[in-house]
Amino acid sequence: MTEKYTLLHSFNVNENKNNNTKNQIFMKEYLLNITEQQFFIKFSPMKNSAAFINAIEVVSAPDNLITDTANNLQPASQFQGLSKFGYETMYRLNMGGPLVTSTNDTLGRTWLPDDAYIKSKNMAKATSVGTSTIKYPDGLTPQIAPPTIYATVVQMADAVVSNQNFNITWNFQAENAFAYLIRLHFCDIVSKSLGNLYFNVYINGNMAISDLDLSHTVNGLAIPYYKDIVVNASLVSNGLSVQIGPSRMDNGAPNAILNGLEVMKLSNSVDSLDGEFGVDGKKMETGGGGPHRGAVAAVGFGLMFGAFVGLGAMVYKWRKRPQDWQKRNSFSSWLLPVHAGDTSFMSSKTSMGSHKSNMYNSTLGLGRYFTFQELQEATNNFDSSKIIGVGGFGNVYLGVIDDGTSVAVKRGNPQSEQGITEFQTEIQMLSKLRHRHLVSLIGYCDENSEMILVYEYMSNGPFRDHLYGKNLPPLSWKQRLEICIGSARGLHYLHTGTSQGIIHRDVKTTNILLDDQFTAKVADFGLSKDAPMGQNHVSTAVKGSFGYLDPEYFRRQQLTDKSDVYSFGVVLLEALCARPAINPALPREQVNLADWGMQWKRKGLLEKIIDPLLAESINPESMKKFAEAAEKCLAEHGVDRPTMGDVLWNLEYALQLQEAFTQGKAEDESSNAVPLSTEAAAVVPPPTAPTSASRPATIPEGDEGSVDAHPINDQSGTEVFAQFSNLNGR
Repeated sequence: MTEKYTLLHSFNVNENKNNNTKNQIFMKEYLLNITEQQFFIKFSPMKNSAAFINAIEVVSAPDNLITDTANNLQPASQFQGLSKFGYETMYRLNMGGPLVTSTNDTLGRTWLPDDAYIKSKNMAKATSVGTSTIKYPDGLTPQIAPPTIYATVVQMADAVVSNQNFNITWNFQAENAFAYLIRLHFCDIVSKSLGNLYFNVYINGNMAISDLDLSHTVNGLAIPYYKDIVVNASLVSNGLSVQIGPSRMDNGAPNAILNGLEVMKLSNSVDSLDGEFGVDGKKMETGGGGPHRGAVAAVGFGLMFGAFVGLGAMVYKWRKRPQDWQKRNSFSSWLLPVHAGDTSFMSSKTSMGSHKSNMYNSTLGLGRYFTFQELQEATNNFDSSKIIGVGGFGNVYLGVIDDGTSVAVKRGNPQSEQGITEFQTEIQMLSKLRHRHLVSLIGYCDENSEMILVYEYMSNGPFRDHLYGKNLPPLSWKQRLEICIGSARGLHYLHTGTSQGIIHRDVKTTNILLDDQFTAKVADFGLSKDAPMGQNHVSTAVKGSFGYLDPEYFRRQQLTDKSDVYSFGVVLLEALCARPAINPALPREQVNLADWGMQWKRKGLLEKIIDPLLAESINPESMKKFAEAAEKCLAEHGVDRPTMGDVLWNLEYALQLQEAFTQGKAEDESSNAVPLSTEAAAVVPPPTAPTSASRPATIPEGDEGSVDAHPINDQSGTEVFAQFSNLNGR
């Protein structure tokens, strides 16, 4: 605490760090009006505890960084007296742009990308220009925000600008015991001429700025401008939501922009920024979380800021959403587009509350809207006997909807933070993806706190179950080729079918599903990431499944579309050898399929380890072309791997070679066939087709020290939609 402000109260490092995270860095930033010659910071340990800090930074800031006047959100009025408050920086975002580090900011601030907070990324489009284009007006300097912030922008995506009922939304966690100052940064770098852009800004469903015309406000294009809005604590019951959307005015393009955003917590009535106790031990009175009483009046308070302090201390508490906050918020705020002209920013389904199904033609492509009651009936009230998959997000149920269609019902678990994150990612991905070789979304339900997605049912389950470990008839080589080709087409579409491209990040045989015609479809987009705009890779924590992980991604934590290519190379070897990607029951040199397979490929003896059930039917030339494709996919460095388009071409060529071989073989057998006598035919029993469960372990000739191998029960799935099983690989 300082002499005036309580900065942290009853702070506990263990309660604020992420689970299983060691040596995590915590940092907090404050803006304080210091009017004395000396500034004191005091650390007081709680009973039977200790107080500590690793570093403190004190940075002087200009007097006008926070002016004394701002707009009050509700009731709409002028808010005066901002210099009375202490501030804690909660969020500082660069909209549509990359991370801006402290070295690129005149005040040493860090601006995070907005990706983690924007809802429905497909509704937005990022645009950027050179920083030399930005022209600061008189009275505004890079100390307010660096030119990098104003040179990037989020605007309405081309696909939706004609629909003026849609907005771009960012959601944030916020404590309802405090008021907040929201600073919005604007710079029109998208318009071709003046007077062509009018838009609205909403905060928590309330109009914050109406019909903003930047060209009139700043009299030009590419000129920075910012606006401060104060949000009272009474409006923060469910966090903070900031939305931009087209104006209702007839003139101008239906578009909206936002370049940067800052969210700062205001100290409460006892000058605390954490908890309800002031420095003197005084407890905040009920209702005292908002700005000081009387501060809204025009008091003409003229005190200028002598200096501001940026304090680097302990914790980014706001980076981790607590479970109770997730429970308080209906997940509909994450799922559905909302026109924020209403009094609430949570979507309402009062018009859809009837039992009969409602067809909701969502611009997001979410398909049919199901009521919760409909899905209860479809799954026999989510009967445990209907569960066909379990994951970190919750359960997947087999259901039958009112028209008799079998579906897979994926019900999110609000207690699972990881599952919710993956669930939201899958929503964003599926809302913009439609392809014959990608699993389709049929509809959704978001009543109350439910997050439920309904998918097409894939009756033949995952590809892996038809290769090993299940009592299923084996697939022919042609079938395996066709499944690999279909999967490659789906992945090729992911990488190239959208303007930005998508990286699946969890390609494996359990995420390739087969319908009743054995058509392959790629599934499970919970770990997917948008490919980086204008960059070769995206830096991210390593996620995926062991045995399929790109070693370069694992070492450098730099994800590219070539990481999917590597994983697909492992899938190709699984299809050829009919064994798991990782099998610890085998000798050490055979545990990893990718390493083992490439060893035999380099010896020119790959045919020694292929599925014995293929030995008599596979064309050697087809296998050679297939193996070459797998080898290229498994190159050590991503730059040496082919694109999915190149892989697809090689697989299609391998299929042509196999079909030509099969046709020629059939013609030879027909011309050389000798009919059996009736007596001989009577004593020859019909052949019994082997199954994938009866497939022997594949041990190459001359491989010393080999042992019998048994299939691993890795919960790879059931016969129905089993890609949602927990594979222990994440």
